[in-house]
Amino acid sequence: MGTMPPPPSAPPSGTPSGTPHGAARGSLAPVVVAVAAIALFASMDAFMKRASIASGAYTAILLRNCIGTAIMVPPWLAAGPQLPSRRVLRLHAIRSLLVCGMALCFFWGLVRTPMAEAIALSFISPLVALALAALVLKERIGRSARLAALLGTAGVIVIAAGNIGLSGPRPPGSLAGMAAVLASAVFYGANLVVQRIQAQVAGPQEVALFQNGFVALFLLPIAPVLWHAPDRATVVDVGISAVLASISLMLLAWAYARAEAQRLVPIEYTAFVWAALMGWLWFGEGVTAFTLLGLCLIVAGSWIGSRGDAPPPIPSAP
Repeated sequence: MGTMPPPPSAPPSGTPSGTPHGAARGSLAPVVVAVAAIALFASMDAFMKRASIASGAYTAILLRNCIGTAIMVPPWLAAGPQLPSRRVLRLHAIRSLLVCGMALCFFWGLVRTPMAEAIALSFISPLVALALAALVLKERIGRSARLAALLGTAGVIVIAAGNIGLSGPRPPGSLAGMAAVLASAVFYGANLVVQRIQAQVAGPQEVALFQNGFVALFLLPIAPVLWHAPDRATVVDVGISAVLASISLMLLAWAYARAEAQRLVPIEYTAFVWAALMGWLWFGEGVTAFTLLGLCLIVAGSWIGSRGDAPPPIPSAP
């Protein structure tokens, strides 16, 4: 799944809020790097979709997390490895469970849904995070957040209307695929809430390593039921997607350390353009007017929700 950054109220760990280090405030370098990172994430989704079609979403996700664990061991060792405490391990495990649900739902749905449509629906996850933050972190939901939720819901309804058949014949299982992508957005919204707490107690190398490792451990017990032996091409696709994801995460970390979040968050929405391009080039997918209209509503909602009311302070880790 393409990535959405932490909400603007939570700057990357170790970066002073609104104080880019090593770059001028107006520098275009972080913006260009962020655009490249989002393009690589869209390419990763395309490789994962092809692998999921060939061997199933479960096999592709398990392989990617095993490869991702191996990729992250050297950076973790180079950063000075330190085993996390029990409470931090618990945070890693909770977030990894959410990532398991998110990834399985997203890539299962992506097989049955055009890439552009899936990415458009996934943009509702920040709105889900707003609602969950109110329930879990007891944050106040302001007027702008409520308006954002209404616009996001309207966008989902518009895309669903096109999916049901108002825009012509749809691929088999596309409605179930859309439901799975929406479920993944709920998991991802919950993941953002946990991420806000986790970022205070663990570095990026540790987070990436233990997330990949825990996800692989959580998925292994159901391998006898869902595992389909991949062919060589699938293994190559998954390996490339793991490398692309790792590079993209590092590029985004570099960009967010050198520019304010408010400059970079809107760039996330270029993921739709890249997804539409990849879907057309790789799978011959088109983009419907319903998807474009729904995307506009969801993006407007996310934008209002992220810039409306003053955010409360980040809660301390439990």
